[in-house]
Amino acid sequence: MGGVHLGDPRRSIHREAADPSIVRYQGRYFLFASMSRGYWHSDDLAEWHYRPTEKLPPFDYAPDVREIDGALIISASRKTGNSPFFRSVDPLADDFAEVAPGTFSFWDPSIFQDDDGRIYLYWGCDNVQPLYGLELDSGLEPIGQPVPLAASDVERRGWERTGEDYVVPEPKTERERMVAQFAGRAPYIEGAWMTKVGDTYYLQYAAPGTQWNTYADGYLTSDSPLGPFTYSSSSPFSSKPGGFMTGAGHGSTFQDEWGNWWHAATMRISVNDVFERRMGIFPAGFDEDGVLFCNQSFADYPLVVPDGAFDPRARLEPEWMLLSYRASAKASSTAPGHDAALATDEDARDWWASTAPGVGEWLAVDLGQAQHVHAVQVNLADQALADTAPPLDVGADSGHTWRGIYETHTPAAFLLEGSLDGETWETLHDGSVSGEDRPHALVILDRPKMLRHVRVTAQTLPFDGAFAVSGLRVFGRGEGEAPPQVSPQAARIDARTARLSWTPAPAAMGYNVRYGSHPDKLYRSWLLYERDHLDVPSLNADEQTWFAVDSFNENGVTRGEPVLAVAIDAP
Repeated sequence: MGGVHLGDPRRSIHREAADPSIVRYQGRYFLFASMSRGYWHSDDLAEWHYRPTEKLPPFDYAPDVREIDGALIISASRKTGNSPFFRSVDPLADDFAEVAPGTFSFWDPSIFQDDDGRIYLYWGCDNVQPLYGLELDSGLEPIGQPVPLAASDVERRGWERTGEDYVVPEPKTERERMVAQFAGRAPYIEGAWMTKVGDTYYLQYAAPGTQWNTYADGYLTSDSPLGPFTYSSSSPFSSKPGGFMTGAGHGSTFQDEWGNWWHAATMRISVNDVFERRMGIFPAGFDEDGVLFCNQSFADYPLVVPDGAFDPRARLEPEWMLLSYRASAKASSTAPGHDAALATDEDARDWWASTAPGVGEWLAVDLGQAQHVHAVQVNLADQALADTAPPLDVGADSGHTWRGIYETHTPAAFLLEGSLDGETWETLHDGSVSGEDRPHALVILDRPKMLRHVRVTAQTLPFDGAFAVSGLRVFGRGEGEAPPQVSPQAARIDARTARLSWTPAPAAMGYNVRYGSHPDKLYRSWLLYERDHLDVPSLNADEQTWFAVDSFNENGVTRGEPVLAVAIDAP
């Protein structure tokens, strides 16, 4: 979950789904997330279906799901009152039932059953207290006392430091002062998840806080489920500080039907409220040395979900490149401070918005020339919904917030069209047909189309609010050349920070910085647009770190060669 609530004290209306817990059960994937009043299920990891339920607590945070003794066991966070456990053997039949009322409260739980059948619970979400572990009996009651397992160490782990890009600016307003006061304290250590591979136990955890672009997951290892655990200098293994949507902490690691590993994590928006968040799923794995990693290079770009075993490290560039970065945009109307250009700047935290109400309003982008378009992603934003939404009778949230999925709101639907000349339009997607709420819809075309113009028009919207789009993102392949290779200069300026710079490559749209402890293990990445330098304050002290900078544009990616970051005072 993470962090502290520092949002506007007035009523906030925004979407929220975070802290994803995914398990494969009876040939289907089940996903539980915070504040969602139900769960999602999928048979292929690509198409997800939402299923509401009244049999689980609707507004608990960080729900955990795992298979225990052939059934799904679900629990969630409660800092006051005991935290119960629920059981299901047929979740699609909504057979959830409480099986243990719980004997203590916990936050960010993760239940785990070992190969010998013994059951363990891990939990914690605090900037003072560590993560704890405890054995449970078959009735899910505690055996013994909680064991402290993991705590922060910001002096040696740069990625655990708080702040945007690991920096907390000097406060200028009262709200910034509150944020700085919180950020100056220790990071939140939270979001435990246990995975066992071979004889090794991987205790995963999140830091430093859900509201930062630096929210990430690291891990420790042990040969025993309750430790002692040893910190891995390959942390963070899940980290996405750059690109369209940032943050990749507090999640779950699971296998698909072919044995491929995946990691689900929380993505940050945090504009309307600190807890305005989304979810992402990334290819993951354990290499030949037992290093846990995610491939999050170009993680905002479409990924073809494989239908068999694959090596997640083999994806060197996206299937399709971004065609719409900084593309010219225009709209039917524009709310103050929400210009159309904000829909093509690759930042989910700003957006174009119409003057409300938004049904019938439109946004269009001009790619500058006809391009081979394969897919379009329409990312909707929540613009001033508190001005139009009626008060909600949802218990503790009554009249205050709309966070998860509620049956009372109208789904957002849109018409997507394409054109060569901006005059004659063809339909690419008609949202009125399905009636599904798809705030981050990826529309994949049946076949590539030559298009120069793409337009999206609102058909229905929650609470008759404004039409707001944070990203009208067009994907395909250009017909030109990828930019030339760049060679960075990399220096270690302190124990936890490296400084990179490079000469900009002609025709480059951006750069993907990859780094790690070995030239063949550059598992971490940081995506940048229109930059020629980067400070990386997320390193582990005294760890050698190698860097490569890949240049890219709409035509493809040119891989960079690894260089070692050497201390600036080294001989």
